[in-house]
Amino acid sequence: MRPFLKTCTLFLFFAAISFTSCKSDPKPTAEVDLVIETTNGKITGSVNDSVYAYKGIPYAKAERFMPPQDPVAWDDVRECTDFGPVARQVVPWYPDEMQSETDLFSLNIWTRGIKDGQKRPVMVWLHGGGFFVGASNDPMTYGEALAKKGDIVMVSVNHRLNILGFLDLSAYGDSYAQSANVGMLDIVKALEWTKNNIAKFGGDPSDVTIVGESGGGGKVGTLMCMPAAKGLFNKAIIQSGTLINSMTKEKSQKLAATVLEKLNLTPEDVKKLDTIPYHDLVKAGNEAVAEISGPRIPGSSGMFGFAPSVDGEVLLQQPFSPGFADISKNIPVMIGSTLNELMPVAYGNKTLTLEQAKDSLAKEYGDRTDEFVSLYEKAYPDYTPQDLLSIDKMFRPYTIRTADARAEETDAPVYAYLLAWKSPVENASKGSFHGLDIPLAFNTVDLRSDWTGNGEDAWALADKMSSAWINFVKTGNPNVQGVLPEWEPYTADNGATMYFDTECRIVHNHDRELMKMIRPLD
Repeated sequence: MRPFLKTCTLFLFFAAISFTSCKSDPKPTAEVDLVIETTNGKITGSVNDSVYAYKGIPYAKAERFMPPQDPVAWDDVRECTDFGPVARQVVPWYPDEMQSETDLFSLNIWTRGIKDGQKRPVMVWLHGGGFFVGASNDPMTYGEALAKKGDIVMVSVNHRLNILGFLDLSAYGDSYAQSANVGMLDIVKALEWTKNNIAKFGGDPSDVTIVGESGGGGKVGTLMCMPAAKGLFNKAIIQSGTLINSMTKEKSQKLAATVLEKLNLTPEDVKKLDTIPYHDLVKAGNEAVAEISGPRIPGSSGMFGFAPSVDGEVLLQQPFSPGFADISKNIPVMIGSTLNELMPVAYGNKTLTLEQAKDSLAKEYGDRTDEFVSLYEKAYPDYTPQDLLSIDKMFRPYTIRTADARAEETDAPVYAYLLAWKSPVENASKGSFHGLDIPLAFNTVDLRSDWTGNGEDAWALADKMSSAWINFVKTGNPNVQGVLPEWEPYTADNGATMYFDTECRIVHNHDRELMKMIRPLD
């Protein structure tokens, strides 16, 4: 299997086991007035262990390829005790009956207090899966633990994905002017709903932090380049998201034209797309991506298929190119990745020798192999032969590049992190893989025990990481006295990065030379 196909396979594997279906929380254990009147109608939820939960709240409606509109109002009290349908997917991780094209527009809220006049900071979670798969119902992203521990309000969102969210039909009439980015406009609509309603759930509409991992981190970066999102959030956390890119308008329009060809439609037939069965549409879309995008190079616009399009209006520029649009210059950012991410790690080979590792490295680095090993030893003095073959070569270089640019383009603080803690599961053979920071930051170690091992070390690290995430959501600063070493803001000169492991510490440009060898940083 070619290296990138291995990478995609690993990405799909970790995404697949992340985005699993679930059941609702237990029903209320006490008589509590749970009814809240939103801008669209009254809803009721549930309460468990002092945390109120409202799930599957409609925030929009939309026709195919059209921007989202306000949802249809309702007269009765709507029961919001279970997650809503997920967006249409391109892989069968959910049965068709769990997916919906029309009823996917929902969000979920967890809070310690309702109608109490308090103004709690709000965290809006954007799920991973590139721009093509995923949902808000993953157990490890349940907001109950963060709401209870930090007294913040947690919101998670479903939105349109893949060809339904990002097919650029703008060449076929003004009505399709925004079709290339409706999946992102759904998120903007959810943020608008949050601004208009979150006070009823004990949240502060003027204090919102957007957070996402992988594709969710890419969505956070994209929102930072969208005028429609300006003023709807105040802080941002990007977890392993700097690899997710958008498309040029030229490419997105060419992709749409190819989709029409695959469906034997002319430009005059574009309205017929409204009635094409979803699976036929996806088949044509996949064929078009394969034809137009060429090699799926990591970090390229075609890496995972359909993506937002830089049209200069809805989306001003390519996120992470290397920084963000001027409209987000005042936004504090926390950004990071994991040590091994999507790499095919060597930790399962317990007998690997240094010479064997060098022989493997020589296939990539040739006569520079010893230089690579020397730079690795400088960055990680206690390295093992397995480490040499397992280091992330995609997300970390782009994270450094983005953090450098962000620190240069604004006075708003940037905080960087690297998760180096290796999961103990499966005989410690997985390393610090893509997405492992999620259950640690959410303090949901037990809800993803197949990743974390649910042991004391995992819980101890989760306490530290979740405390940092909570404090950043509250203040724009992840420092919590007595929990972590002092976490100084990042600059290109100091490279200050919180190194999360069994023992946490701050490192300064510890791996910059190594990453420059792996991938140019300018």
